[in-house]
Amino acid sequence: MSTSRLRIVVSGLIGQYPLGGVTWDYLQYLVGLSELGHDVYYLEDTGLCPYDASKASVAKEAGFAVEYLARVMSRYGLDDRWAYHFEFGSRWYGMSDRRRAEVLGSADLLINISGSLQHPNRLRHIPVLSFVDTDPVFTQVKLAGGQTHFRRLIDTHDVLFSYGECFSPAVPDTGHTWLPMRKPILLSEWHPETPHRDVFTTVMNWTSFKGLEYEGRSYGQKDVEFRRFLDLPSRVAPTTLEVALGEGKTRRGPRELLVHRGWQVVEAARVCPDLDSYRSYIETSKAEWTVAKEGYVVGQSGWFSGRSACYLAAGRPVVVQDTGFAPVIPVGEGVLAFRTGDEAVDGIREVEAHYARHSEAARSLAEQYFDSDKVLGRLLEGAMSYA
Repeated sequence: MSTSRLRIVVSGLIGQYPLGGVTWDYLQYLVGLSELGHDVYYLEDTGLCPYDASKASVAKEAGFAVEYLARVMSRYGLDDRWAYHFEFGSRWYGMSDRRRAEVLGSADLLINISGSLQHPNRLRHIPVLSFVDTDPVFTQVKLAGGQTHFRRLIDTHDVLFSYGECFSPAVPDTGHTWLPMRKPILLSEWHPETPHRDVFTTVMNWTSFKGLEYEGRSYGQKDVEFRRFLDLPSRVAPTTLEVALGEGKTRRGPRELLVHRGWQVVEAARVCPDLDSYRSYIETSKAEWTVAKEGYVVGQSGWFSGRSACYLAAGRPVVVQDTGFAPVIPVGEGVLAFRTGDEAVDGIREVEAHYARHSEAARSLAEQYFDSDKVLGRLLEGAMSYA
């Protein structure tokens, strides 16, 4: 099937988690595919209640999530191109029932990002169903560990992509073919010329989900790795290291611990709750320093953070924990990888000493490796080869 102009349905979690960073994760697919000339629609049917960041809890009403979705979609010319299903009362928002049925009945391709659709089998009439694994290593551990429902969901799809671009032997074999994929970035939305503070930052949750175990090996979350670098602020002083923590995932203990060890801590819900403030927080940072989930570090899958890619697009260097991405994304300028505390210190000092060079390299890497035109073009070629 030709990829000249396709009707594409993209699923995601924008309404489920109406937060700045999550929105960018999925919006850059929608807008990027539209800019490539395709007929693009957004479908969200997770079977879950949306997360209300203002209350740090899930909600049993859909109003705020629907309003947020409507604003975001309208802003990017997608007013009549989205549908959101709220499980309580089984009500649909956005496109009319008739319009939604027409779109789903004539679509050429479904891109199920993060496996967010609860019933992809109901869309089996679409010629190509593709799955984008945004949580590599954890996905493969679940499959190898015998989660049969999850395997059935994965096996519903024709083609599988993964942000794990080069799995190491520490990633269990699931019997599937995973095509390499990385986060698409809308370069025009990120502005290197924005003035920045003299602060290294990141946006993160202390922990998102319970860690996994497989054959005696642990695959944990960010809290496990971060504890290895708690003394970093004292080692790189006077450089300031700031963490924007997700309020819903952060207990009092981690916040107090970080502050006590010299970290500057802010609430993500306050400094970057939506599209613009999230982008502004990144653009007004000098650079990023961050750890990865323990599972990503153990698995060495080549995963690279979409958030870090946004820093690069904004011309902000990133000093990031090594997850095995060096074979697919160059390191040394713009991207500095570390494994140990000493290497983290060296990376920060290198950025401080040669900032202009690393800033320029950061934007160049974004243009070469994360440009949505290139990334989504490859996705469509891979997906439609199965048509």
